[in-house]
Amino acid sequence: MDQGASAVERRFPTRKQAIEELAARDEEFRDLCIDFADAEAELHRWENATGPKRGERCAEYAELVNDLAREIEAALDAAAIIPFRKPWPKPRL
Repeated sequence: MDQGASAVERRFPTRKQAIEELAARDEEFRDLCIDFADAEAELHRWENATGPKRGERCAEYAELVNDLAREIEAALDAAAIIPFRKPWPKPRL
């Protein structure tokens, strides 16, 4: 399990299996997980900073983390939907 998916699993612990399954087959989802982990790490870094831009950067990264979390949740929801297919036509005997 990569660091990105692990960060997402911490955010959505009840969806761990779905996260693992989607990350195993979808490169775009894996990239989204990496972006989430990176943004979360930067948020924590700025939360521990003392510079004059601390508040501004914390707000920006908190918003980014929440936006990415919404995207991830939407991707998980979309992956959980099983499309119905038309049944195959019955062969004529």
